[in-house]
Amino acid sequence: MWKQFLSKLPRTKSTGAGRGDDGFDSGQCSANNAIQRATSVPSGGGGGRSASAIKRMSSAVFPSSVVAGIEPLVAFKDVPSSERQSLFVSKLGLCCAVFDFTDPSKSSAEKDIKRQALLDLIDFVDTNTGRFSEAVIAACARTLAVNLFRVFPPSYRSGSSSSSTNEGDEDEPTFDPAWCHLQLVYELLLKFVGSNSLDAKLGKKYFDHSFIVRLLNLLDSEDPRERDALKTILHRIYGKFMVHRPFIRKAVSNIFYHFVFETQRHNGVAELLEVFGSVISGFALPLKEEHKIFLWKVLIPLHKPKSVGVYLQQLTYCVTQFLEKDPKLAGSIVLGILRYWPVTNSQKEVMFLSEIEEILEATSMVEFQKCMVPLFRRIAHCINSSHFQVAERALFMWNNDHIISLIAQNRQAIMPIIVPALEHNSQTHWNQAVLSLTANVMKLFSDMDDELCSECLTKYKEDEENQASLEEKRRSTWARLESAAALQPVTGHTAVLVGHLPSANLIATLI
Repeated sequence: MWKQFLSKLPRTKSTGAGRGDDGFDSGQCSANNAIQRATSVPSGGGGGRSASAIKRMSSAVFPSSVVAGIEPLVAFKDVPSSERQSLFVSKLGLCCAVFDFTDPSKSSAEKDIKRQALLDLIDFVDTNTGRFSEAVIAACARTLAVNLFRVFPPSYRSGSSSSSTNEGDEDEPTFDPAWCHLQLVYELLLKFVGSNSLDAKLGKKYFDHSFIVRLLNLLDSEDPRERDALKTILHRIYGKFMVHRPFIRKAVSNIFYHFVFETQRHNGVAELLEVFGSVISGFALPLKEEHKIFLWKVLIPLHKPKSVGVYLQQLTYCVTQFLEKDPKLAGSIVLGILRYWPVTNSQKEVMFLSEIEEILEATSMVEFQKCMVPLFRRIAHCINSSHFQVAERALFMWNNDHIISLIAQNRQAIMPIIVPALEHNSQTHWNQAVLSLTANVMKLFSDMDDELCSECLTKYKEDEENQASLEEKRRSTWARLESAAALQPVTGHTAVLVGHLPSANLIATLI
């Protein structure tokens, strides 16, 4: 009986699992044919189609190096444990077929078969206890690449440009119709990379630099679900393959450079920063010079784009993680942010003030003194802003006890900068809430050092009087210049406009 059964099996030569010269295309084509033909097989092996016929059909479609003589539709529990990795490779070959999900009714039966195969693969990775062979790792990397790596169509990317240029306003997200399928592929990748059965020394050969770069490119997807999955996977890869960590940091830095200095359009900046928040928290002390360069040349310039509001929370977290590692960086971080302070964007000013407050909470006295003068000149300018939200947010900084403590110990340098701005606000600002906050801060300064506060007010009033007298002198000088210019005779064909700048000799005479 066994001889009759074995005589019906196909006789193929086993060549071992390896990578084809064409990458992934050949496996994809064979898998497409396999799924189309396998759907004609009735479930349960009935309908006049024997198990040997199924095996013959499978072997005709799949190369022996892929299927290893095992039908990919067989369940893992139905084969001996010694053959399950070969079945795993067969099912991976079956999943190399890629379908169009824009039309739900197209190839629905084939999609169901592939979905079930993916679920089987995920379950096997979850329950496997032995080490994955190199053939399994190679086949898995090939299948993942075929299913995930793609170029977003132009219409897909043009939508992201409009959403990224808005100042923190998010449009409705775009959802990929193939997500029901991609989700399973991403889950397989996550579980495979995180599995204890995957040897990192073998895995780094197939999850290499090229694979990582193409995976990072997918973070420009408009689908937030895909970006969230990629964020988790990138973190897992960073933890698994230590040899790839410098390359990942460099590749992510290049993405940020391209975003800040060229396109200012990328959908995955927030997710990348979220990953790097945990990466920075794991940096060893003392910080390496390359990590500080990442702070100065990557994180600080990320304050420049208009769309900073989309990822400011994650960016602030990364910056504060650096401060926790090395508090001596606080002064230079504040000065770096001041370089990118917005001039005409009030929304960004409000966000920057919030970030500055969070940084100052972790700043020591020595570092505070390095940046306090330029910082409080900027804060004084914000206090006098005609945009009430900017002025209000700047005045809210005096609600922070740590900041008040820093100011109190350096009041000789700070009060001469801030008190004039407060007095100017109390006289000219239009918003009642800002006026109330201004009075509160002024009272706080008065209670802190009444004598110094009075001196600052007196000097402010003297400066105002001097400025008023200078303005009056300037107006009277220009009035005399205009009247003198009007009395000058018109010579030749030269046109003379009243109010136009007269000659240098006339100016010298009048002055």
